[in-house]
Amino acid sequence: MRCGFVMTAFLTNAFMLAREVGDETVNVIKNNPDKVYFPFFGDGENILNSGITIDRVFFTIPGIDFKVYWYGFLIALGLFLALLYGYRKMVPYGLDPDKMTDAIMGGFLGAMVGARLYYVVFNDVGIGIKDFFDTRNGGLAIYGGVIGALLVGGIILKAKRLKVATAFDVAAPCFLIGQCIGRWGNFFNQEAFGTNTDMPWGMMSSKTISYLVSVGDDYAIKSGEILDYYMPVHPCFLYESIWCLIGFVILHLYSKHRKFDGEVFLMYIGWYGLGRFFIEGVRTDSLYIGNIRVSQLVAGTCVLAAIVLIIIFRGMAKRAGDYKLYCETEDSQIQLAGYKLYTQYNKDKKELNNKISEAKSLGNDFSALQKEYDEKYGPEGKKKLEQALTELEAKAKEYYKKNKNTTSEKKNDDYQPILDEEEAVENAEEAADDVADVITEEATQDADETKEDEE
Repeated sequence: MRCGFVMTAFLTNAFMLAREVGDETVNVIKNNPDKVYFPFFGDGENILNSGITIDRVFFTIPGIDFKVYWYGFLIALGLFLALLYGYRKMVPYGLDPDKMTDAIMGGFLGAMVGARLYYVVFNDVGIGIKDFFDTRNGGLAIYGGVIGALLVGGIILKAKRLKVATAFDVAAPCFLIGQCIGRWGNFFNQEAFGTNTDMPWGMMSSKTISYLVSVGDDYAIKSGEILDYYMPVHPCFLYESIWCLIGFVILHLYSKHRKFDGEVFLMYIGWYGLGRFFIEGVRTDSLYIGNIRVSQLVAGTCVLAAIVLIIIFRGMAKRAGDYKLYCETEDSQIQLAGYKLYTQYNKDKKELNNKISEAKSLGNDFSALQKEYDEKYGPEGKKKLEQALTELEAKAKEYYKKNKNTTSEKKNDDYQPILDEEEAVENAEEAADDVADVITEEATQDADETKEDEE
């Protein structure tokens, strides 16, 4: 982890001596604990260097005096937007949204438990199991959340006979959406910030001063760096939020060109790990094992693992020749048949109901329409639908069982050989070129479409 210490030293000390915060400004900051300041933002007085008033409480429910905090609200907002995006991607990826819902609910619970457990296990500030459910002051670790979501969600996906790698491809951009938005909860809590900086976006508050004073000696022992309590700090939450936003755009553009199921997820693991490795290097609230930052260790491992696995699986897909993404397989079509039937049933039912309502409003005869509605969507119609869905589900189970036995027989052949050194390099370069080409191509298409719209 020496690389992390070097990066930390560079980010904190390269600019640190250029400017200092005056004593008068420090006193103003101490006397206004509800404000966050950006002392070096701009030459003249502005809203940022004059201080932004923040309140951890988003709103209070009248009558019961229940407070909803920005931290929780932003996590919920990130989850909501991630779900909106994810559900739009499920059918194109060949996944049944109804079955995926169970995995999502289980994955969410796994994420919350995992995020809290990870923090409780590795923190060194005295938070124990007895404080497990007290999360209003923060104390959730992203990596623990991701691990928990993948473990619980993966188990449910297997139970529902869904392709795990494909589901993780859908989940990857969703993780980035949630992380991008959820990180702003750290701003309202005034936490997850870094070491000193005099860059324009360096922030400062009475809480950053108090925190640096409380951890300064311990941080110096672990990292070998001295903190200046009365200097702005790196807004690490902002760095990670921007990094996740860029990552989401890249994965979104590349997803239509993925070479194998699971590639988008591996790209997420690598992308997030790369950014987190360096961002973690400037944080002052890292979880440690000895003098090693836990998240930095996990991040570095994820980057290396993602690169190796992408190279290996690309090579396997390339040699297979006839590799099909899950959305192109018969298994996927069978899995989606029931969902599509049920969706079409409800769509047709709604359209026919609208025709009946329109005929009524115009005073026209609607007896024929009503008869058709009763036949198709009455008790008998529902019974036929349920019977059809049951038959499709049985067919899906039979196909899954048959395919599982066939896959087991061919397992050894599919994984041999791995890759020689020359082919590994070729696949790595090809993967990087593909991502760059896709982003350029999508950006060009968007520009052309914008130009056409303007004309």
